[in-house]
Parts: sequence; C-alpha cells; structure tokens
Amino acid sequence: MNPSSWRGVIPAITTPFLHDLSLDLSFVKKHVSILADAGCTGIVTPGSLGEGATLSLEEKRRLWSACIESLKGRIPTIAAVAAASTAEAITIAKTAQATGCQGLMVLPPYLYKGSWREVRVHFAAIISATPLSCMLYNNPIAYGVDITPAQVVELAAAHANLHAVKESSGDVRRITAIRAEVGGLKPSREFTILVGMDDLIVEGVAAGAEGWIAGLVNALPRESVRLFNLAVAIAADPTVRTELDRLYRWFLPLLRMDTTYDFVQLIKLVQFATGLSGEGGANVRPPRLLPEGPELRSVQQAISRFLSEPRL
Repeated sequence: MNPSSWRGVIPAITTPFLHDLSLDLSFVKKHVSILADAGCTGIVTPGSLGEGATLSLEEKRRLWSACIESLKGRIPTIAAVAAASTAEAITIAKTAQATGCQGLMVLPPYLYKGSWREVRVHFAAIISATPLSCMLYNNPIAYGVDITPAQVVELAAAHANLHAVKESSGDVRRITAIRAEVGGLKPSREFTILVGMDDLIVEGVAAGAEGWIAGLVNALPRESVRLFNLAVAIAADPTVRTELDRLYRWFLPLLRMDTTYDFVQLIKLVQFATGLSGEGGANVRPPRLLPEGPELRSVQQAISRFLSEPRL
C-alpha cells in the first residue's frame, strides 16, 4: 500500500461465526468479494467490529488468509493490530505481514491507559516492526486514549510508513486540526485522514477527510459507497445535494447503530436482514450476546422499517 491507498470506503468487516462459534471462512471469502464488487477500496479485519479481542492469533491469520485468497489483489487486506502488551502487538503485526496483509491499522494498548510517552513508544514499536503502510486509530471514547492532532503528526514525522489516521473522536473539528498540522510536515508528504464513525461521514468529508472506515457497509455496501461518493462529489457539483441529503437522511438511523455499545450485534442483525450473513446468521462470541425476546423484536422491526423505505 502507498499513501494514496488510504482513500474511499474501507469496511471494518464483521467476523462471521458458524453455529459452534468457529470462523465461517467460506462466508468471509464471499463477503469481501461482494464488498470489492460494490466499490470498496480495502478491508480491515479484525478490529472492534470484527470482535478481534475474541480471536486467537491463529484465527486472525486464517481470517487474513481467507480475505487475501478471495480478493486476489483487487483491494488490500489491512490487519487491525490491538493487544494488551507491546510485544503481543508486534507479533500480530509481523504475523500479518508474513500472511500477506498489505497494511496495518494500529490501535492503542488494551486496558492500560498510559501517558503519551508510553503510548508513543507502543505505537512506534508496532509501526517500526514491519515496512507495511500504517494507519493510526484514534478512538478516545472506546479506548480512553486520545491522540491529539499534534501527536499524530509527531508520529508521522518520525515514521515514513505512517500514512493515515482513522479519526473517531466524534469531533469533526479534529479533521480540520489534523489537516493544519499535516501541512507542517517536513519534508511535505501525503497523509490521509479517514472518518471512523458512520454517522459523521458527510460532515467529515466536508471537513477534508478522504476515506471512511465504515461499519454498516457490511450490510449495505452499495448504499455506503454511493453516500461517500456523493459526499465527495458535492464540492465540485452542488446539484448532487438533493440526492445526498435524501440518502443520508434515510441512512442515518442505521448509521447511528455504529456508535452504540452493542454496535457489533446491531450491524450483524442488519447484515442478516439484507442477506449478507453466513450460516451462523448474526452470531457473536461471548461476552457479547444477541438481544432476545421483546428487545430483539423491537430491533428487527426497526431494521425492517428502515430497509423498506426507498433510498437509491
């Protein structure tokens, strides 16, 4: 991957499980091919949405291999690197490289919320562990670690293979601030900002983001790619405003499912409703559990109602 590869709609894919909660690699191969056909420009796995914390390193390796085998170089497979220790994170990164992944999404350490000096050393060790193109993941809401715009650029200045940041603070002003900081990189080089929250995509692109690490795209790939393309196009063609507003208005209730504590379960239920799930349906691994009884019926009815409305 090069800096330009971190653009467009890059799904953070869900991990499908069979009824015994083992990996459904057959559906993985089908799913990533469908996403590529819809116009997605890469896939990330297994991040938070992919239930990465519940997968062993061997399962991650098999998951990456299935994606790479199916995609055949059409779009890159990007490994999410998250661990409680720096040593484990380095092992994940090196395994991803050896398996054939083309990029890394680098997360802060699980559990320990350290100082910037500690977090910087953690990031630096992972980024330096391989020559693969890297993207930082800033999500202070989920991980309790906030990487400021100045800190993003500090790392980018020190590591030539750090090419992007996934910004999920929920503050669209961060995108403007990162752009301003990146402008001071010496020597000047390409650095991409990607939106990491589904319900901030139109605002994020307007602020200068060039990519989207998306969640609901797992269930609605055509709609997601169309929404992103319209958000990009409006700067040059204001006539698309009506279509953009209509699609975003329809999509927002579903996109907001990406920002709740049970986002994995909800997105998998939307996938099940759109026919983009495997043999195990919306199965998740404990401690996550699917809703049941009245709660499940309420969610299913809401999803059915949204999907029944015209959008494209």
